Amino acid sequence: MLVVSLYVYAFLSEFILIYPVYALLFTDTGISVAEVSTLFVIWSVTGMVLEIPSGAWADTVSRRLLLFLGPLLSGAGFALWVLFPSYWVFAAGFVLWGAGEALVSGAYEALAYEELERRGRSGRYASVMGRATALGLAGSASAIGLASPVFAAGGYPAVAAASVLACVLCAATALTLPEHRAPAAAGAWATWQPCAGIGLARADRGVLRAMLLVAFVTAIWGALEEYVPYLGAETGVAKATIPLLILLVWVGATAGGLLAGPAERLGSRGYAALLGLAALTLAAGALSGHPAGFVAIGLAVGAFQLAQVLADVRLQERITGPARATVTSVAGLGTNVVTLGVYTAYGTASSQVSHGATFALLALPYVVIALAMARTRRSVRSSP
Repeated sequence: MLVVSLYVYAFLSEFILIYPVYALLFTDTGISVAEVSTLFVIWSVTGMVLEIPSGAWADTVSRRLLLFLGPLLSGAGFALWVLFPSYWVFAAGFVLWGAGEALVSGAYEALAYEELERRGRSGRYASVMGRATALGLAGSASAIGLASPVFAAGGYPAVAAASVLACVLCAATALTLPEHRAPAAAGAWATWQPCAGIGLARADRGVLRAMLLVAFVTAIWGALEEYVPYLGAETGVAKATIPLLILLVWVGATAGGLLAGPAERLGSRGYAALLGLAALTLAAGALSGHPAGFVAIGLAVGAFQLAQVLADVRLQERITGPARATVTSVAGLGTNVVTLGVYTAYGTASSQVSHGATFALLALPYVVIALAMARTRRSVRSSP
C-alpha cells in the first residue's frame, strides 16, 4: 500500500489541468509579463519563507496530515483564480500554492524513506522515488494533453474544476499512506525543532554538501524548464508544434526518473561526468537553433532528472536523528533560493542575448559542480 499510495499521490499532485493555461488566464485578465514575473517571485518567496517551518512541523506532527493539507491549499488557490480573477487574487493563489508545496516538501521524502527503512527496504528508495518522479511527470504530461479539449469544452472554469478535483483526490490519497512514526512531544519543538535540522547540516559536512547538491541540481534545470516554450518559439516552428517539442523534454525527464534505481550505485566520478555531459548536451541543443536540438535537450533534462533523484538519495542516506523532514526542507529552501536566482539571471541575460545562449550560459554551473566534485574526489584519494 505504501508504494502504490506514493505513486498515486505523485501522479495526482501534478495532474493539474490549469498548469498549461494559467498564463493565458493572467493575460486575458490584463496582467502584463512584468506582473506575471512578480507573481512568480511571490510564489518563490512564499516557499522560501515556509520551507523550513513546514519541515520542522513535519518532524513534530503527522507527516500524513501535512500531505493531506498541502494539495487542499493548492486547490483553493486554483479555484480563487477562476472565481475572482485579478492581480491580487492571483497573488493570493500563488501564496496558497506555495504554502501547499511547502507542506508537502520534506514530509513526502521523509515519510517515504522512513517507512521503507522500517520495512528493511531503504535500498529501494532510489527506484521508488525515481518512479514516483516519473509518474509525476506523466501526470503533468497527461494534464497538458487533456487541457486543450477540456478548455475548449468549458473554458477556464472547466480546467480549474478538474484541477481542484485532482487536488482533493491527492489529499484523499495521503490518508491511505501508512505512518508508524509517533509525533514528537509538545515540548520537542523548543528542544530540537528546527535547530536540530540546521545543526546537523552545520556539524556534518557530508550532509551540507548533499543539501547543496540537491539545491543546485534541482533548481537550475527546474527553472529553465519554465522557459522551454520560448526556446521552442525561437527555432521558428509553428505555435502548434511547440507542445511537441515540450513533450520531448518531458519524455527525457520521465526516462531519467525511471533510470534512478539502476543508476543508484553511480560513484562520484560517474555522477560528475553525468552532470558535465548533460550540461554540454543542453548547451549544444539550445544553441543549435533547430527543432532537432530538442532531442539533445530532452536527453540533458533526463540526465538532470536522474541526477536530482540520486542527489536526494545521497541526502536521505546521510541524515540521522529525528529531523529528517527539516533537513530535507532546508535543502528545499536552498532550491528555492537558487531558483529565484536563476529566474533573475534568465530575465537579465535573455534581454541581451538569445534564449538559446541564455540556456547555454545557465548550464555552466553544472560544469562547475562537476569539476568541483571531481577535484574533491582527487583530493580525497591523494590525502594520506
